[in-house]
Amino acid sequence: MKGAQSPRLLAALAVAGVVQQGQSLGTVLPPLEARCAPRDRALLLELSYGTLRWYPRLDRLLGLLLDRPLKPRQAKLKALLLVGFHQLLNLRIPPHAAIHETVAAVTGLGEPHAKGLVNGVLRNLDRHRDRLLQQLDDDPVAATAHPAWLLALLREAWGDASDHLLAANNGHPPFTLRVNLQRISRAQCLQRLVEAGLEGVPGTLADSAITLQSACPVSQLPGFEQGLVSVQDEAAQLAAILLDPQPGERLLDACAAPGGKSAALLERQPGLAELVAIDIDAARLQQVRDTLQRCALDATLMAADALDLASWWDGRPFDRILLDAPCSATGVIRRHPDIKLLRRESDIAPLAARQRALLEALWPTLASGGRLLYATCSVLPAENAAVVADFLADHADARTAPLPITGSVASAIGCQLLPTPGGPDGFYYALLEKR
Repeated sequence: MKGAQSPRLLAALAVAGVVQQGQSLGTVLPPLEARCAPRDRALLLELSYGTLRWYPRLDRLLGLLLDRPLKPRQAKLKALLLVGFHQLLNLRIPPHAAIHETVAAVTGLGEPHAKGLVNGVLRNLDRHRDRLLQQLDDDPVAATAHPAWLLALLREAWGDASDHLLAANNGHPPFTLRVNLQRISRAQCLQRLVEAGLEGVPGTLADSAITLQSACPVSQLPGFEQGLVSVQDEAAQLAAILLDPQPGERLLDACAAPGGKSAALLERQPGLAELVAIDIDAARLQQVRDTLQRCALDATLMAADALDLASWWDGRPFDRILLDAPCSATGVIRRHPDIKLLRRESDIAPLAARQRALLEALWPTLASGGRLLYATCSVLPAENAAVVADFLADHADARTAPLPITGSVASAIGCQLLPTPGGPDGFYYALLEKR
């Protein structure tokens, strides 16, 4: 590719975009990928995601190796150093190659005079690795690679179980498929995967789930373009199963983007009278439209704020509602490691207030005897059981229905799944019935 740039340089720009500008990795990375040679794009992704995954640890390590901190204007240089650290500590790249290529990338930052600094710092890390890592392990933030506020909340909520949760957050997420069981069986799909040279194992929570041994481009998945399979975490697949839509019912997916759960509901029950999918973000609603089109499914789509009933509700009640509420996404950190840097403890209370407001607003749209499934991809009780408990206290016509989910941990109300290495993401579910 003519004019391609170093994947290390581009990864540094991606990390700096998250840390310095507060942008999500999903926003900053795509234009940078376009500047990377196709053969190097997998490395770019690993360097970007991996550096952010371990950022709290790598940042503390940099403090041990520098006599004085870098200036704020040197954010990109700092990011490049941390990209170098990730290579030396976590990847199977020979140290001499990692150091040489990272130093060479300094030129692209417009700071060629900093080559000596980058070279010296990386060589010192390689030379004194064991001693430095031992120092890091004495610091809880560095040892767990989680910001102090989040670490404290997870320890408080989950005690000893938080060790496995933290380990899962620092691992690579599994690559899981949802099979459209209306059109192909899971056994048939597994066979097609084998024929395509892909290994998969059936899920244990969802009858539609298959987890592949390793990730691959969706273009390599047999049946993807035809809507036979979709990419969706197994815990997320439970939404359609737990809501259990029935023929002839009218459903609402209240925060629908990017559309995976809408598609799963329609696949689970093709006999629905109507599925209404709304989202406050018109651009993201296009993702829902694209997903449904690929899967040959149909729904009524509206760009609207679920809190503003007058702007979208026609007054006809829904038999079932899925409220996949906006949340801290602390259950999917391994998929979005930038959450460690973008989220703040001060975000949690406003998120919980919006979640409570959404429950309050949508409850009148639910038919008598109907069911509302409250879901988040958070592992913080303040956004989950506490929100539902507060709602139940104010609504005598609401009660919870049992949700026997294998592998869930104890929760005051509803079911909480914690992320597990190689297993499902962290998700919370509570099923409310209208008396």
